[in-house]
Amino acid sequence: MAWWLKPLLIPFLISLVAISDKFKTQKILLAALFFSWIGDVLLLFADKSTLFFIFGLIAFLLAHLAYIFLFFKQPKINSSRFYLRFIPFVGIYLFGILSLLWPSLNEMKIPVTIYAVVISTMLLMSIKAFYEWEKPSNLLVVIGALLFVISDSVLAINKFYKPIPISAVLIMSTYLAAQFLIVKSILTNKEN
Repeated sequence: MAWWLKPLLIPFLISLVAISDKFKTQKILLAALFFSWIGDVLLLFADKSTLFFIFGLIAFLLAHLAYIFLFFKQPKINSSRFYLRFIPFVGIYLFGILSLLWPSLNEMKIPVTIYAVVISTMLLMSIKAFYEWEKPSNLLVVIGALLFVISDSVLAINKFYKPIPISAVLIMSTYLAAQFLIVKSILTNKEN
């Protein structure tokens, strides 16, 4: 089912963004979704070769960098440094997931570490957005980012540490909800 659904769902979000009224960060959001879609397609073949997994990881890395830039460029109702208090919590997650995976990463140590740092930064920027954007966009974006981190964590644990029962369902459901909520947050914030 994932073979048919996964490559089609992100293009659906891309089309929603493309047909919406023009806004300043529309191209950045489209780029994030495009790189996500490339990552989706490449990861479908990850069991065929490690190269598919590496290139899929790079595509998602670019998507997360686009999301970080996108969050930074959104309209804000105020400026807040309160998000800095969450750095230790995000750091604990980052250290924890890398510690868990480290012994089994082998040649993937550097790529996975870079990816983990970038997705953790994306999560931190969504927390910053929570304190700076209007409601309900601020809540949607932080929930979306958290679901993205959960999805990628389940994927990483399942691949490198220990198989997780119904991992495909967990990964897919959290990933799709994450992408939908992030897109919804940007479109809602743009309307505000």
